[in-house]
Amino acid sequence: MLVKENVLEVLKDVIYFPKGDNIIALNMVDNLHVKENDIRFDLVVEHADDPKNDILINAAKRTLNSVFGDGVNIDIKIVEEKTALSKVKHIIAVASGKGGVGKSTVSANLAVALARANKRVGLVDADIYGPSVPMMFGTGDEQPGSFERDGKMVMVPIEKYGIKLLSIGFFVDANRPLIWRGPMATSALNQLMNDALWGELDFLVVDMPPGTGDIQLTLAQSFNVSGAVIVTTPQQVAFADVRRAAMMFNEEALQVPILGLVENMAYFVPDDMPEKKYYIFGKETGKKFAEELNVPLLGQIPMVERIAECGDQGTPLALDATSPVTKAFDKIAETIIRKF
Repeated sequence: MLVKENVLEVLKDVIYFPKGDNIIALNMVDNLHVKENDIRFDLVVEHADDPKNDILINAAKRTLNSVFGDGVNIDIKIVEEKTALSKVKHIIAVASGKGGVGKSTVSANLAVALARANKRVGLVDADIYGPSVPMMFGTGDEQPGSFERDGKMVMVPIEKYGIKLLSIGFFVDANRPLIWRGPMATSALNQLMNDALWGELDFLVVDMPPGTGDIQLTLAQSFNVSGAVIVTTPQQVAFADVRRAAMMFNEEALQVPILGLVENMAYFVPDDMPEKKYYIFGKETGKKFAEELNVPLLGQIPMVERIAECGDQGTPLALDATSPVTKAFDKIAETIIRKF
């Protein structure tokens, strides 16, 4: 029988694979009207121009026709969801297979480089157990503002160097460890992403924790990630873990495009001899790693004496236009911008 309750039940068989659930459970069906031989409803999506929307509409129509017959008139209208991320054009995940490769340093300086290219940029510190953005931007003593909207508290990101910042580190004691199970960590990520006043952004850079755990899966499955940047160092032991991280993003259930590989600590450049390059950990290994992963090598970040010092002082080195590090990040930022 063609009644509203039955239509809702049938639509539970329509799966939105990027989020791993059906369109009813995900609250993607709105304004459903069923009358005589007609079915009409709005399909609420994150981005109205997403090519996957047509696939979803066709799947819904096929499912309804298979139950109620081909003679039923079905009208599905795409409606863009109004969320905190509705005006964010691109979400870029910065990931690594292991800790200690400078992923957070790459995230912070990439955000600065994108802002230097006149892009509107936000940075989420999703490394829940080891947040470092507050220190890297010199905002450790600050807390984001907040206000109530529609019965829910909304966070106002801290702005520094033209970048909107949010981190769990703004809300917890820096001297105490976070002893949280996976669901608590993923809930924190969802709040940082969804319960914030991001406004209009060209890029939202997400500094991921190392590895291939709950946070990575939540980000890839729950948000429309435009692409991932994989960070490695030249050592083979680092690349073994990087390969696993890259394979995770290529999984059929996730399918996040890998924008490319960044080789951090590629070589050492002395301050007094900027023309010199010392390949301490091996030469051209980043290029070799990228070829093995079949992804572009976005750039090679040199080691300089000031990079750690600047991070500790809350002034990312990419702010210094004369540094070879800044030139490397500017090139990476330009490459990423051209991809979109």
